[in-house]
Amino acid sequence: MSARILVCDDEPQILRALRIVLRDAGFSVTTAATATEALDAAALAAPDAVIVDLVLPDADGVEVTRRLREWSDAPIIVLSAIGEENEKVRALAAGADDYVTKPFGPRELVARLEAALRRAGQHPDEPVMHADGLELDLAAHVARRDGADVHLTPKEFDLLKVLMRNRGRLMTHRALLTEVWGPAYGEEVANLRTHMSNLRRKVEPDGAGRLFHTDPGVGYRFIG
Repeated sequence: MSARILVCDDEPQILRALRIVLRDAGFSVTTAATATEALDAAALAAPDAVIVDLVLPDADGVEVTRRLREWSDAPIIVLSAIGEENEKVRALAAGADDYVTKPFGPRELVARLEAALRRAGQHPDEPVMHADGLELDLAAHVARRDGADVHLTPKEFDLLKVLMRNRGRLMTHRALLTEVWGPAYGEEVANLRTHMSNLRRKVEPDGAGRLFHTDPGVGYRFIG
């Protein structure tokens, strides 16, 4: 059975294009042009994932995200022509899994959606995680690169664990700091950058940059 995707955008051309792209990719698509329509459609038939535009005539995508998060764990991707850091942080803080800036490539959007759906289906306590030659053994608290042990500090290990568990998802600075260091450290961005730099040096092969993506001013994404 194909995944059910709820798409909300008030521009008819974009809505039609997204319906075609997603159906061609094998998804079942429900469309809505307003926040009210989207929330009603979600209540009638719970979607497996949601794609919602940031700017809507009766609310915004952040409010839709916030309302859905009151009862749904379905992945949510916010689309927007607005690329400002504050808007990305606002959407992610409300519970969005990703933020895609218009214009975007159809293949990229489908890939982001598929990654979000895979994450939603993963068991949160997976004992060993793998990615591009990197192995993280949670039970043994050991990291390996191409079979060789990699020495990570406790914070580096926890940081990598959070990023790998949220593979493909853009994690804000605050979200990472809060989860790894605690709520009191939510503003310690310089500390996070230092740890990320050290982590990359240790686990990315030859500095190739294949495992992590930096969204300047917003956060990091594990893409391995």
